[in-house]
Amino acid sequence: MPIRLEVWGDYALFSRPEMKTERVTYDVMTPSAARGILEAIFWHPGLCWRIDRIYVLNPIRFDSIRRNEVDSVINVSKIKSMAEGKGDGGAIYTSESIQQRSATVLRNVRYVIDAHFTIDCRKAAPEDSAEKFQSMFMRRAAKGQYFHHPYFGTREFPADFQLWKKNEDPIGFEQGHRDLGYMFFDFDYRNPASPKPLFFRAALNDGVLDVASAEVKS
Repeated sequence: MPIRLEVWGDYALFSRPEMKTERVTYDVMTPSAARGILEAIFWHPGLCWRIDRIYVLNPIRFDSIRRNEVDSVINVSKIKSMAEGKGDGGAIYTSESIQQRSATVLRNVRYVIDAHFTIDCRKAAPEDSAEKFQSMFMRRAAKGQYFHHPYFGTREFPADFQLWKKNEDPIGFEQGHRDLGYMFFDFDYRNPASPKPLFFRAALNDGVLDVASAEVKS
């Protein structure tokens, strides 16, 4: 059952995994980021989102910014002690662990996500159905509800959304073919202990990224 959602925001960062220190975004939203937006609005263990197409409505523009990042993970034992009132009340991160790094991001982005879902009968309840899930998603999206605020690649770049209300198909920002090279598709979670990254050769045709026909490779 098809879903069509319009999403937009001031900035986006869909990080290329081959860039280690500096953050550099892909030219357009990745399928995994699109899936993350849909799951932020409605998630269920018996439902699996499948991205079909991503329409790029605004021209692709880049900005260079500087962001504060940390080079270490949170000390779990310290957080637990603070929650139990045993900590010293000090900062979670020290000033030495905070680093300022440059990032190449997208600005003024707007997309339309075409997607559908499948039902995992092993995790869905007997009373669950495609009609039920469809109705729940449409109702939540129409009211602007979500489990956590959707974002474009990183939580500091929130995404606004609404159901696509027009009867005609969205129109991409440009005509013609644009090769985007290899792009991250998603993770293969068939082995939860060691998920494998999947990639595909991405291209925009008349401003549309066709994900449904992508040849995915590990």
